[in-house]
Amino acid sequence: MNQSIAVVGGGSIGIAWSIVFARAKRPVMLYEPDDARRELAEDDVMRRLRALAAHHLLDEGPEDVAARVELVGELSVAARGVSYVQECAPEDLDVKRSLFRELEALAAPDAVLASSSSAIPPSSIAQAVRDPSRILVAHPGNPPYLLPVVELVPSPFTDTRTLERAHTLLASVGMCPVRVHKEVEGFVFNRLQGAVLREAYCLVRDGVVDPRDVDTVMREGLGRRWAFLGPFETVELNTEGGVDAHATRMGPAYARMGAERGQHDPWTEAMVAQVSSAVQSRFPRDRWRDHVLWRDSALMALEAFRRRTSLLSGPAAAEQANNYPTNSAQGDDTREGGEQ
Repeated sequence: MNQSIAVVGGGSIGIAWSIVFARAKRPVMLYEPDDARRELAEDDVMRRLRALAAHHLLDEGPEDVAARVELVGELSVAARGVSYVQECAPEDLDVKRSLFRELEALAAPDAVLASSSSAIPPSSIAQAVRDPSRILVAHPGNPPYLLPVVELVPSPFTDTRTLERAHTLLASVGMCPVRVHKEVEGFVFNRLQGAVLREAYCLVRDGVVDPRDVDTVMREGLGRRWAFLGPFETVELNTEGGVDAHATRMGPAYARMGAERGQHDPWTEAMVAQVSSAVQSRFPRDRWRDHVLWRDSALMALEAFRRRTSLLSGPAAAEQANNYPTNSAQGDDTREGGEQ
């Protein structure tokens, strides 16, 4: 069986996925039907790899990594016999269904057929093929070579072996796979992001704060902690007594805030207990003070880095320091899969 990876779509997400696999020393067939876009994609791969090399994020030269990415203009060449396909076509159900019908016939009989879709559920795509057991969504953050989380979203028809094989492969190339237990629009990444965006827009609409100050609160406050802690881990370390104490003290206030937006999603005792148990598997509560000191040390390390470099001062400084392509020649990323 051909052990190479097929990436379908030469836009920004497809290029980024190709770098993920090639950096992990996997041969990649990158399919892009448009001749002009294919030439741009080849240049974009090298520019991104050189930027990674400049930050010491490659363990070999960018040319060596790029050599593992073969750009092709025929889907039959890219997908013939491969054992894993990462589809990165525009976020259009008809386009994806047409591609997966072809991929089903071209790829190996037991190949994993994964979509980078941001919101289209895998069951909608799977309806177009004869064997839906091989199809799932593998939804990345953008770009996946810097944001390693990838959501594995099965449809009701997805075989558990498909899920296992996708998880094993993606973990082996440095990704952090997260299993989503059921199909929901937007999956997890975009639903969490969407919750913040909805509240941000409402705060601006209601005259509470200016848009730039919303970004300041996130960038200089929540975002710094969320760089290395999740929301549950954050409240565990913010309050002595952890998640349980936080839910008792702050739960009523958060319930009132939700009610202002027409929401009624109470933090039940059972739900809080489930979250508390999960968080304590990483941060045992009998060492709470030690974990708080670790958090503060991580924030200090982040602040020290910010003071040493201009990269986090804004896009102009980053572009000057990195020579990084801030406006990709690949077009509008919102047309593709991946976090939006």
